[in-house]
Amino acid sequence: MTPPASATPLPHGDLDADLQLALRLADAADGQTLPRFDAADLDVSRKADRTHVTDADLAAERAVRALLAQHRPEDGIFGEEYGSGAPTSRRWIIDPIDGTANFLRGVPVWGTMIGLEIDGEMRLGVVSSPALGRRWWGAEGLGAWTLADGGEARAIRVSDVATLEDASVSFQSIAQWDRAGHLDALVALTRAVWRDRAYGDVWSYMLLAEGRLEMVGEFDVKEYDLAAAAAIVTAAGGRFSSFEGEPTIAAGSAIATNGVLHDAILQALHDSDVS
Repeated sequence: MTPPASATPLPHGDLDADLQLALRLADAADGQTLPRFDAADLDVSRKADRTHVTDADLAAERAVRALLAQHRPEDGIFGEEYGSGAPTSRRWIIDPIDGTANFLRGVPVWGTMIGLEIDGEMRLGVVSSPALGRRWWGAEGLGAWTLADGGEARAIRVSDVATLEDASVSFQSIAQWDRAGHLDALVALTRAVWRDRAYGDVWSYMLLAEGRLEMVGEFDVKEYDLAAAAAIVTAAGGRFSSFEGEPTIAAGSAIATNGVLHDAILQALHDSDVS
């Protein structure tokens, strides 16, 4: 599912080499997740925050960490299931299965997210959704790409839609916006745009990167929920910020757009926000 990659160690400090390694990490994760998808004996438990975790989540993150220990032993790692170590200038941010709720219910919209942050900036991302037969990746200066099973890699780019009335947006979850106190803002935005849907989880961001949507917005998210998606969206020409417009993935909220509509969408949301 990935471009051919050598089995030899990849050099450190080269973003293209880092991207090739990230694709290899995605292969390792796919090898753990896809065989467990829709398995009758899938082991599911709840974490302290009451969210679900499966044996596949844990195995996939372990597989990614093992390869990073081999190829990038000095780099930091922040994973959803096993946390993070000491701060470093280079940090891999891993969500072994984004969309665990879908995964455990047999819904194929889920994916492994692998991002690399260097000096506080997201530099590359890979998203692999083997149940959909799709993979996406992007890196600063290297563009954004996608690959479908049986096909060839092709470049992707965000849309050039420049008016709200022509925009299609994904809000992810009404409950998220309601709990965050911004439901009125969401409703007002849906009245201003052409089309609104909740495609959900990482797939929404990949649709944005492919030019099929103009905005994805959500709340109650962690860095590992956003890191890889932010890198791919920006590599595809889009823009990523918090709900308040800050260029960060650490604020607990996300507004990702095709770039040209970013300010207009933020303005529309805040003009109608009563929170």
